[in-house]
Amino acid sequence: MADTADFFPYQTYRKNQKEMLEEVEKTAEQNGVLLVDAPTGSGKSSVIASLLAKANGRKILIAVRTISQLQIFIRELDLIRQKKQPTLKFVYLIGKGNMCPLGGFGDVYRRCEGVKAFTSSLMQQRADRGSFDPATDKVILDQIRKQDREHPLICPYFVNSRVFIQSEEGGRRMIPSPELRRKSEIAQKQIVRPNELLSFAGKVCPYDLMLSAAKGADVIICNYYHLFNDDIREQLYVNLQCEEHNVMLLLDEAHNLGDVIQTIQSIRIRDTDIEAAANEIASLRDKVRGSEAIRHILPRIAEFIDGLQRSNEAEDWFDPQIFNRFIIKGSLYEKPEAMLEDIISIKEAMRERGIERGDYRESAIEKLCEFLIRLYRSSTDPAFLTVYTKDTEVITLEVRNIDPADRLQELVSKHAATVLISGTLSPVGSYKKYYFGSMPVKTLSLANSFPKENRMVLGTRDITTAFSKRQNAENTQAIQEYILAFAKLPGNIAIYFPSYQLQSRFAEACISRIRNKQVFIEPRESDEANEALKEFISLPGKHKSGVLFAVCGGKWSEGLDYRGDQLTAAMVIGLPLAPFTPVRRMVNSYYRRKFGAEGEFIAYTLPAINKSMQALGRVLRTETDRGVLILGDQRFLEGEIFGGLSPWMQAELKECDVDTVKTTLAQWGRDASGRL
Repeated sequence: MADTADFFPYQTYRKNQKEMLEEVEKTAEQNGVLLVDAPTGSGKSSVIASLLAKANGRKILIAVRTISQLQIFIRELDLIRQKKQPTLKFVYLIGKGNMCPLGGFGDVYRRCEGVKAFTSSLMQQRADRGSFDPATDKVILDQIRKQDREHPLICPYFVNSRVFIQSEEGGRRMIPSPELRRKSEIAQKQIVRPNELLSFAGKVCPYDLMLSAAKGADVIICNYYHLFNDDIREQLYVNLQCEEHNVMLLLDEAHNLGDVIQTIQSIRIRDTDIEAAANEIASLRDKVRGSEAIRHILPRIAEFIDGLQRSNEAEDWFDPQIFNRFIIKGSLYEKPEAMLEDIISIKEAMRERGIERGDYRESAIEKLCEFLIRLYRSSTDPAFLTVYTKDTEVITLEVRNIDPADRLQELVSKHAATVLISGTLSPVGSYKKYYFGSMPVKTLSLANSFPKENRMVLGTRDITTAFSKRQNAENTQAIQEYILAFAKLPGNIAIYFPSYQLQSRFAEACISRIRNKQVFIEPRESDEANEALKEFISLPGKHKSGVLFAVCGGKWSEGLDYRGDQLTAAMVIGLPLAPFTPVRRMVNSYYRRKFGAEGEFIAYTLPAINKSMQALGRVLRTETDRGVLILGDQRFLEGEIFGGLSPWMQAELKECDVDTVKTTLAQWGRDASGRL
């Protein structure tokens, strides 16, 4: 019987690592569920060794959020293959948007489905005429040359990925081409990195190549959507020819799962969507049952949206039953169910027409249909809220999922075993409740394995961004003094705020007083943010340093791996709680009903703590890194918020005030300069 040692590729274990791997082994053997809070440096990617040891023929699927996380597991699996298991086969699947070379507009998954169907039909027709190798068929090649590249109907990469053979029964079958099979076998056995995949695939479909490789692979690494989007997951398992109960899951960065599931389960519409839907229905010219009746419904939806303009709230709940009664009043419908039947028929007609035209964009009718279906269901499902948001004069209606637990539990129950792991899954007991309720789930929380002497953790007792104190002059002055003292530390540093508004306020107040550092302010646009971040990271190599003014939960606070002197200190100013809107009060109330007194902590306070920990976690990425972490709000020192910090942080946290921090940071800075 295999054990972890047969797959573990290192000479020695890190501190606490062996305990973690043993617990993962047990979970795999018992077909259980395990939540692991493992700080940076715990060697958490090695849990794959324990899952492999107990796989017993079952596939392992690793779900990650970003390409950089995918690369970590590629490195780990490659080490296992080099040092322990030379026959190990692993591949990855990223989004089709990153893997499809065809181009064109619209939903890439829908486009792929439609184009493949049309291409396959043409290939079958040519096979009827004896052309068993589509890649050399002159008719197919001629049609590929003539097609509109923006609205393709034939995929040349799929054409090159398939051939026909004569079956023993006398018919014929379409099978992967020799080139696809050859490259799939290579991809199982050697690393083809994401940035190399298109070049490696050449004339065959890159996604098809990796999917074909995945059928024979022991481990598949994929993005979250392959697992949490029901349609994509179902299609994946059909292609893999395996059942969910024969698959073990490893879910990385598990603190993100709630947000991911809620995003997938939620849907929004605006008045522009209603206008577009009206134009689409007009184009059908009454050819589809119910189109005239639905056409008269749409102005009522637009009227409902317009009526919300009078609201003074930026975000609030609206009653789905009142909405349904309002839009069918005076229409041909007596009940919403009849309306839904008609709009589903129209949706299918629009989708078919789009496929016929080579247009694979989601129609406005499809989007509206999905919105109305989910809104109807929300009347009886408390895990969904009907919400409107007001941004200047733009009103957005949303059916918002507020509780991911049911979907996560359903998914986990279908699979053989599941390990959820993160560096910020503390307190792990609260995440267990949030994700799994009373479901039998084990938890493990590891201590920080990095040397204590390499870090200093401070908590401020004299500042806060609590709303009641935001205009307090003494509090504001103290925050500025903390920022200026912090900015004197050597090396690259980052200061995180609860919102862009507070970021701008304190950046404007402090920038002119920051000396010998280049200042970077996180922009709202991603392209600008990426370029600025590249420059910030490059500064130490030029013997320069900078200050980031960033936002908790923003583009510069999560999923980034600052190494060494790329980031030597981080400070969170304020507790990044979500705005306390009427909707937020409803969400909190839902969780209080579900979990009692702890419910509001889980729903409201825990996400804010996690955002703070994610931001601070950018500093210490290796055991040789040295850095300062500051929790800049007195609330971090109090009650349940203090209890929500990682145990190692609670133990090491030193209180400070605006006077003592200057001396403390100056001494650390002198020590750091001495080491440089």
